[in-house]
Amino acid sequence: MGSPRFPEPPPSVPATPLAEVDAIVARLAQKKDAWANLGIPERIALLEKCAVLVQEQARGWAITSCKAKGIDPNSPLGGEEWLAGPYQVARNLRIYIDALRANGEPKPKKLTKAPSGHTVAQVYPLTQKDALFFPGVHAEVWLEKGKPVTQGAVYRDKSKKAGKLSLVLGAGNISCIGPMDVLNKLIIENEICVLKMNPVNDYAGPFIKASFQPLVDAGYFDVVYGGAEVGKHLTSHADIDTIHITGSATTHDFIIWGSTPAEIEKNKAAKKPICTKPITSELGAVTPLLVVPGPWSDADIAFQAEHVAAMVSHNASFDCNAVKVLVVAKGWPLRQKFLDAVSKALSEVPPRKAYYPGATDRFQKFVDQYPQAKIVGEKGPEIVPWTLIPEVPLKEGEYALTNEAFCGVLAVTDIDVDDASAFLEKGVKAANEQIWGTLSCVMLCHPETERAHKAEVERALADLKYGGIAYNIWPGTIFGLVYTSWGAYPGHPLEDIRSGRGVVHNGLLFDHPEKSIVRGTFRMNPKPIWFPSHKTLHEMAEKLVRLEHNYSFLAAPSVIFSALRG
Repeated sequence: MGSPRFPEPPPSVPATPLAEVDAIVARLAQKKDAWANLGIPERIALLEKCAVLVQEQARGWAITSCKAKGIDPNSPLGGEEWLAGPYQVARNLRIYIDALRANGEPKPKKLTKAPSGHTVAQVYPLTQKDALFFPGVHAEVWLEKGKPVTQGAVYRDKSKKAGKLSLVLGAGNISCIGPMDVLNKLIIENEICVLKMNPVNDYAGPFIKASFQPLVDAGYFDVVYGGAEVGKHLTSHADIDTIHITGSATTHDFIIWGSTPAEIEKNKAAKKPICTKPITSELGAVTPLLVVPGPWSDADIAFQAEHVAAMVSHNASFDCNAVKVLVVAKGWPLRQKFLDAVSKALSEVPPRKAYYPGATDRFQKFVDQYPQAKIVGEKGPEIVPWTLIPEVPLKEGEYALTNEAFCGVLAVTDIDVDDASAFLEKGVKAANEQIWGTLSCVMLCHPETERAHKAEVERALADLKYGGIAYNIWPGTIFGLVYTSWGAYPGHPLEDIRSGRGVVHNGLLFDHPEKSIVRGTFRMNPKPIWFPSHKTLHEMAEKLVRLEHNYSFLAAPSVIFSALRG
C-alpha cells in the first residue's frame, strides 16, 4: 500500500511458471549459434529498431518507476527515473551502434602511456557534441599492463563460433542495469540472454521487453519473473551456459558455493563450487570519498557539501556507488566547517521513500553500532533518515568500513595528517586496504592543491585499486557515460569475490580494461543534474532521452536552456 506521503506503487508482476521458463530457455538456446555468427549490419539493424522502441516506452517506464519509488513524476526529482531507466538504455544503444559501425574498433581520442606503464585511452569527450552536452567532463580507460591494446575481440575472429546463452540476474535498484547488462552480453561477449527481473523492480520488465522486442522476435532475448525459486532453477539449468549478476556478494556466494553459511564455508575451503558455470558480477562496495585538504573558500565548501549530499541521497542511497565513507585529514583547518556544511546539506535534502527491502534493519544496525550517529534528516513511516556517523575509527574490520549500508548513512573517518602530500599517500592506502570493495571511489581536490601536487595526485589516481575512480565528480558518471568500463578492479577470486569480476558498458569495446577514471571540474557550472536542488531535472532528463535518438547540435539549445535554469 502507498501512504499519503508517497504514490501508490505499481503492482508486482507474477512469477513466470517454471514450465514457461523452460520453454523460453529452450527457444533461446536454439538461436545462440545464430547470434554468435550474426553479421555486424544485421546487429546494427536490430539495435536501431530497439532504439526507436525505447523512445516509445520511455514515458511509461519513467512514470511507473517514479510511482514505485514514491516520487511525484511531475516534480524535478521525477527526472531521476528518466535518467536511471530509458535514458541510459538509449545512450547504451547509441554508443554500441557507433561501435559496430566502426567494425568493433571505435577509435579513442588518443592513447598515452602513464608513468605506471599502463596504456591510457582517452574516451570522453570523443566529439565536439560530447564536450557541448557534458562540459568539463573527461574520461579515460586504463588498460591492463602486459595485455594487448585491442578492441572488439569477437569481431576479429572470422571462424564460425559456438554460441552461448547467458542468464542475467537483474538488479532491483536501477531499472537500466538489467537491459544494459544484456546489451553488454550481446555486443561485447557475443552471448544471447534471458533476463530474470529482480522482484524489487519487476514493474520495469514489460517496458524492457517492449523496448527489445526485435531481439525477442528474433529469438535472442527474453524476460522472466520471480524470486529465489526461479533464480535457482535457472542458475542450475542445463541450457544456461554463463551467468551475470548485479547484486550482493552474499547472493553470489549462494549461487556458487551453497545454500547455507556452513556449506559455503566448507565448499570455499575445499574450492568445490556447487555451480561451475562461468559467472561475472557487480556486487557493490563501501564507496569512499577522499577529501584532499586544501584552500577551500566558503563557496567551495557549500558546493562540495551539496555534492556529497547528492552522492549520498541519489536514488534514496540505494546505489552501489553511493558514497558511504568520508575520509578527511584530521589536521585540515577547514575540516569541521566542511563536515558541518555536509550535515546541513544532507538535512536540506527532502526525505525519500525507503523502497528497497531491508533498509530499516540495515539502518538500525549502524545506529546500534555507533551511538554517536547523528540523524540529520526526517524519520518516519517508509523513511530512513539521512544520517552522519562521525569519528569512525580507521582500522581493520571496522563495521562501517566493511559493511555496505545501502541506505542513507554516511560515515566519517579521519587520517591523522594536515597536508595534501601525506593525505594522498595515506588516503590511498586506507581506501585500498581498510575499506571494503573495489567498485568505485571518489577524490575531491581543489585546483590549487592539484597544481601544487600534480605528480602526487596522478600517482594517487594510478595507485587506487578501484574499477572506477571519480575525480571531483559523482561516481555515477562512470556508470552513466557508457564509454567507460564499469565493474570491480580485476583480480578477485571466486572464493573472495568482494565487488565482483568482469566489466560492463565499455563502449569502445576494449578487450582488457583495468579501470576507468572520470574527471570533472572542482566547481561545475551549470549545476550538475544529480544535485538534489536541481530545478529542471524532469524536463532536462526527458530532453536527454530524446537527444540520444537524435544526437545532433540541433538539440543543443533546448538542452542547454534547461541546464542553465537548473
